[in-house]
Amino acid sequence: MENKRKNLKKSQLVSFLITLVLIVVINVIGSFVFTRFDLTAEKRYTLSETTKETLRQLDDYVYFKVYLEGDFPAGFKKLRRETKEMLDEFRAYSKYIGYEFINPSEGSDRNEIEEGYKLLYQAGLNPTNVIDQNPDGSTKQMIIWPGTLVSYGNETEIAIDLLENQLGQSSEEALNASMQNLEFRLLDAIIKVTRAKKPSIAFIEGHGELTETEVYDITQTLRQNYHVTRGEIDGKVDALIERHENANGEVSTAIKYDAIVITKPTEPFDEKDKFLIDQYIMHGGKVLWLVEPVFATMDSLTSQESTIGVDQNLNLDDMLFKYGVRLNRNLLLDMNCAALPIRTGQVAGQAQLEFYRWFYFPLVQAASNHPMVRNMNAIKLDFVSSIDATTSDGSIVKTPLLKTSDYTKISGTPVFITLAMLRQTPDKRLFPSRGQNVAYLLKGTFPSLYANRITADIEESNVMDFMPESVPTSMIVVADGDIIRNQIEIRTKKPLPLGYDQYTQNTYGNKAFIENAISYLVDGESLIDIRSREFKIRLLDPDKKAHQRLRWQMVNILVPTGLVVLLGLIMSFIRKNKYCKKK
Repeated sequence: MENKRKNLKKSQLVSFLITLVLIVVINVIGSFVFTRFDLTAEKRYTLSETTKETLRQLDDYVYFKVYLEGDFPAGFKKLRRETKEMLDEFRAYSKYIGYEFINPSEGSDRNEIEEGYKLLYQAGLNPTNVIDQNPDGSTKQMIIWPGTLVSYGNETEIAIDLLENQLGQSSEEALNASMQNLEFRLLDAIIKVTRAKKPSIAFIEGHGELTETEVYDITQTLRQNYHVTRGEIDGKVDALIERHENANGEVSTAIKYDAIVITKPTEPFDEKDKFLIDQYIMHGGKVLWLVEPVFATMDSLTSQESTIGVDQNLNLDDMLFKYGVRLNRNLLLDMNCAALPIRTGQVAGQAQLEFYRWFYFPLVQAASNHPMVRNMNAIKLDFVSSIDATTSDGSIVKTPLLKTSDYTKISGTPVFITLAMLRQTPDKRLFPSRGQNVAYLLKGTFPSLYANRITADIEESNVMDFMPESVPTSMIVVADGDIIRNQIEIRTKKPLPLGYDQYTQNTYGNKAFIENAISYLVDGESLIDIRSREFKIRLLDPDKKAHQRLRWQMVNILVPTGLVVLLGLIMSFIRKNKYCKKK
């Protein structure tokens, strides 16, 4: 019996030593060979190759101050956990990633907390008010700052919001979208703070485009990541393309701007400017076209009840047709639309406003699964026209980006526009058309509008390196210029954030769309493709959560405890039978 016990102890000691050696060996190997196993169905914790490559190239610390610490509702706790896990995943590929989680509401001095809130707001973070319901039925209101300040070395911090608030979404859906885009937002922040040279963007002037005040908000936003300028082409050869001469006298040409933006022109382009834009594209330039084939404006309705929408000759039809799209001479009316404030009276010196659905202000949605518009909030347009893709030889890929709803009416020009329709009850039968495309992404090799049309001396000129066909490039065409125009505050006359409607106090997705469009054109597909990843957040059934709360709490507490107790009794019974048998 004694020998049997000694042999048992010896075998247990050997097993323990073998296990210990295996653990040490595995850890030593793991310190040199990095690998992880992602068992989630959607590969939630598998970073994209773009992210990995960006992290490996870091040569100084990128530090995240994340303001998601505190006693939060369950959804924000999950967002905090997902953010921490994503940063840990980043740190696994780069030792230069650092972070800390901060509770901005911590402390007993209310004035100090308010001052901290003010500093966070000035830094660019936006708070959100959350009402949390306690188990006893009472409610608690709290202010949460779901964002992070990111710094690189000694560079200035930039603010990144981690919560995506989208119009018409529930809080759970908004948190779902926020967690889905964590990798994109955090990587985008790293790229922004580490970029050595900012790409350049030019807003084209000289054809009645939107003024600097009308695009003030998006201009200031873009200046955080790009060099933004404004200027006229005015027929100048070096307006968009630069010529460089090396020591050997060899001349080369290069585009002057990474992208140009054409915002709601109202005057026709002359052939010189068209030629220079064409050759800019042929040399690899990117263009965001925000042009309207029909002239219609709300300004005419401020003093009268009706106006006419008429064709607008911008002299761009042949150019855009050559590149792959046709802007139709019509206006789209959509039952899914924004509201128009109408003054109905005045009480105690205050104007009384009532809101009516204005079908000429459609709230458009994504027309494809392209990452540029995935999970995008509704986008508000003003007097928009439809766009058709033209036939081509396949060298140009045409992807629709935005479309109206399936309750659309198409009105050909001239269009009689009257406020009288506000008093009419909408009838779905009057909106028979399905969704109409209003924005396209064009990508590929574009033919020049001027191929076989210019004289031999221009083609052989050393002033302009004429190209009859472009290098691979891309452009985006939207049949509405107001998509980029910010409102002006009525009293202060200051520009408001793009997408914010001061009358309804709704915020639409215009700003996010323009930012994504510029990012796609300038930075390429690698970053924006990360947004195409879709993660499934398994949400609890709200009905069961409300009515079966106590039952499932008891199940979660008693079942695991009972299993442990039962397993202990079984093991005790087995050991008793094994070692207490009489010999």
